[in-house]
Amino acid sequence: MRILCVGDVVGTPGLELAISRLPALRRTEQADFIIVNGENSDKSGVGLPHAAAEQLLQVADVVTTGNHCHRRADESLYTENPTVLHPANYPYTEDAAGCCEIDTGRLGVLRVINLAGVAWMEPIDSPFTRADALLAKGAARFTVVDVHAESTAEKKALAFYLDGRVSAVFGTHTHVQTADEQILPGGTGYITDVGMTGPSVSVIGIQPQLAVKKQREHVPVQFKVADGPLMLNAVLFTLDDISGLCVDVRRIYE
Repeated sequence: MRILCVGDVVGTPGLELAISRLPALRRTEQADFIIVNGENSDKSGVGLPHAAAEQLLQVADVVTTGNHCHRRADESLYTENPTVLHPANYPYTEDAAGCCEIDTGRLGVLRVINLAGVAWMEPIDSPFTRADALLAKGAARFTVVDVHAESTAEKKALAFYLDGRVSAVFGTHTHVQTADEQILPGGTGYITDVGMTGPSVSVIGIQPQLAVKKQREHVPVQFKVADGPLMLNAVLFTLDDISGLCVDVRRIYE
């Protein structure tokens, strides 16, 4: 089983790049399933509207999100679309909004879980206990987790906590691809952050001059998505068809 996980799609440029490139990447990487974080695919660069979710589902199998999940759409986006997820550890979230299961046929069930971190983010439920609760609901041969978080330590601690119980854990949210792809001792594939799909000459997708103004002057700034060259960041996990654990992990940067 080969699972391609694609970094946060940013703005209209990132959305258009994902739509144009993912069909070819599915073929060349021989990906069985594609998971895309659509957290920031609105034209503003923040949030996931219904239209963008529909477009992403034309080229991906599952769309995950994060802390901006409700900026452009209400809960109905997630309850009416079983393969569009938001973090399962938001209080009072229905399980189906944060976790989905796909029948792959002869290889069994692929489960995708979307979680958010709590370090330097909203004070929501623990991703550790929420992961335990979802895993306890039933077995799946393959389980892939998108953990949308600021803290690298929190992401990696969660991955070690889940090591051997899930197939792969990939981090999102910081929009910068890390170089620490690895297979943990128990067989779980991992990367701290898969990166971003959007403008490469930018500050995590935003026009540089606006980001500089915000950081230098500490004043409110209306961010705008950058123009220019684009990049697509992803990670490819190869999973053993019998055990469901990871046998190879490779970064993609193009």
